[in-house]
This record gives sequence, structure tokens and C-alpha cells, in this order.
Amino acid sequence: MSLFDLSLDELRTRTSVKWRAYPPDVLPLFVAEMDVTPPDAVIEAVHDAMLRGDTGYDHGPAYAEAFAELAERRYGWSPDPRTMSPVADVMTGVAEVLRLVTEPGDAVVVTPPVYPPFYAFVEHADRRVETAPLTAGHRLDLAALEAAFERAARASRRPALLLCQPHNPTGTVHTAEELAAVGELAHRHGVAVVADEIHAPLVLTGTFVPTTTVIPDAVALHSASKAFNLAGLRAAVAVPGPEAAATLARMPEIVGHGVQHVAVVAQVAAMREGDAWLDELLGDLRANATHLRARLDEQLPQAGWTPPAATYLAWIDLRDVVPDEDPSRRLVKDHRLAVNQGTTFGPQGAGHVRLNYATSTALLDEAVARLASLRTP
Repeated sequence: MSLFDLSLDELRTRTSVKWRAYPPDVLPLFVAEMDVTPPDAVIEAVHDAMLRGDTGYDHGPAYAEAFAELAERRYGWSPDPRTMSPVADVMTGVAEVLRLVTEPGDAVVVTPPVYPPFYAFVEHADRRVETAPLTAGHRLDLAALEAAFERAARASRRPALLLCQPHNPTGTVHTAEELAAVGELAHRHGVAVVADEIHAPLVLTGTFVPTTTVIPDAVALHSASKAFNLAGLRAAVAVPGPEAAATLARMPEIVGHGVQHVAVVAQVAAMREGDAWLDELLGDLRANATHLRARLDEQLPQAGWTPPAATYLAWIDLRDVVPDEDPSRRLVKDHRLAVNQGTTFGPQGAGHVRLNYATSTALLDEAVARLASLRTP
């Protein structure tokens, strides 16, 4: 048995964006929603809250304390919940932290190909994007980062780096050595470090290294929403490194007003009681990644993809399959498969697509068949 053993008919009763953005004949493997049901503890906690009418405004440190407990169990990390700030979700938190550490018009460095909202939220916060692309092997490029930091520092009073750890869409998990090198460069050029660590619980191989344990004046954003399939019950927390607590203490109290209480109820239950479910999920994701690679080897060996160290997202290089800069358009129009457009992650994504493999092996088989049909005139 797998957590992904849900039929297509069952999945199509859902009304979220994954199952309503396209017509029923399109197989949707784009947005980061998993084809699972949440842990029983989450269902019971939300059900109980609704029965009791516990649907008011959020209050108290439960979320921060539950996150600290999870961090200790799963990462051997002991962040202080008293220094954390609740935020409505990770990207809202990113924007609010950037407002603390930068000024309007300052540059924020990102490392493409990277999660498309990084660009949109930076610009919405009245900051501008500077880029330091990853290497061809999807690792942080220290030379590119230093050049980007130099450009940012020349044109900004208080530049910043917005880091994705683990990285979306590549699934790269940055090492302690890489983070230390980034921290040294950031200090040298006066660059503040902010990290989106929403995929931290979804490390499949290797070890997750919290950015703030290596770069002590960094601030990271964490949430249980990705790992436990709770995107519709959003909540998150900003976690400062030991030298960033004073920075985060300046977070306006009103930011916490956006936190939804029932979302906190759900995510606290996930973080406190969801370990066994999460371990089962990670096993299923590893099996799915192996299955997807095997099917690609059989039907579309020209597709460039190595199963990632983290996440449930496949960053697939189709440049040797078709010459299209944006194969996602052909896939949805002619082959009825919805995946993410590579160029939305940055120009480095030309010829790539992002496919969500957190689904059943039957649907993965169908997805590969549709991908392979790209070669058919």
C-alpha cells in the first residue's frame, strides 16, 4: 500500500486548483498539491475544532513550540520558540522579513532556476531582483553569487539574498559547507540572508542543514504545509538565527493577524503527531522517484532528470526531446498533460518542465506516456 493509492475518480472530487484549473481530460501534475489525504491526527484535530466552534482568532505560542519540537526530533536542531514570529504563510513571511532587512529599491539576490513567486514577492515588496544562477549541476555557484553580491551592494543600501533550502525546482539540498561559504560572502558584502525552508521535512537523501545554524544572522521561514499537504490551511513561522533575534523582534505585531487559527490547529497536529505518516510519505516518494526514472529510461531516455535529494518535484530537461523553449504549452495543448513552464523559474528553465510526482504510479505511467508522445510528429 501507498499513501498515493487514491483513484482518479476520487481525486477529481477535489475542488482545489490542481483539479479545477484544467478540463477533466488534462492530467494535472503541475501545482504542489499531493495526491494524499492528511494524517489522521490532522483530520481529527480540525474536526474537533469545528465541532467545538474553535474557529476564532489565533493566539499563543503553540505553532512555534510545535515547530521547535519537530526541529529537535527530525533535524537535531533546537531553535528557541520565544524568538520566532508567526506569519500567514511562507511567502508572506519572506516579504515581511525582507522589509525588515532591506529598504525600498534594494536588490534581493535569487538563485535561478527558482520558485517563480520569489520574483513576484520581491517586486511586490518594492525591491528588485538580482540573479546568481545555479551551476549546470544545480549547485550554488559561489562565483556567480559573489558577482551578484557586488552588483547588489553597489546599487543598494541593504541588499539581501533570498535562498531556497531545499531548492525548488531542482530538489538540491545545500550542504553545510556551501552555506558557510555563502555566509562568508554575504558578510563580506553586507548582504542579509533570508531562507525559504518550506521543503525541509521532504529531504529524501542526505541531511537537511538549517541555514540559521550555519549563518547565525540569517532568518528562515518554515511551515508544515508542503510536507503534510496543507496548502489550503496555511500557517508559517519566521525563525531567526542566534544573531538575528533582535532583527526579527522588530516584526510588526499586525503581521501575526494574518495567521488562521484552524490552520494552526491542523499544522500543530501534523508537526506533533505526524512523524509516522511523514516517514511513510518519504518512503513512497523515494519509490515514486525511482519508478519515474525507470519509466523515463524505457520510454523517453533523452529526458534529462536525476531524482532529487528533496521535494516531490521533477525538474525535467526536454531540450534533447523537442526544440521548444516552452514544451509545457505543447504538452497541455496536444497531449493533455499539465506541468509547470520552465521559463517561469527563470531563463535557465528554457526547455524544462516541472512535474509533481506525488501521485500514484498509475498516473505517473500515464504522464510518462504523454511526455513520450512529444516525440511523435
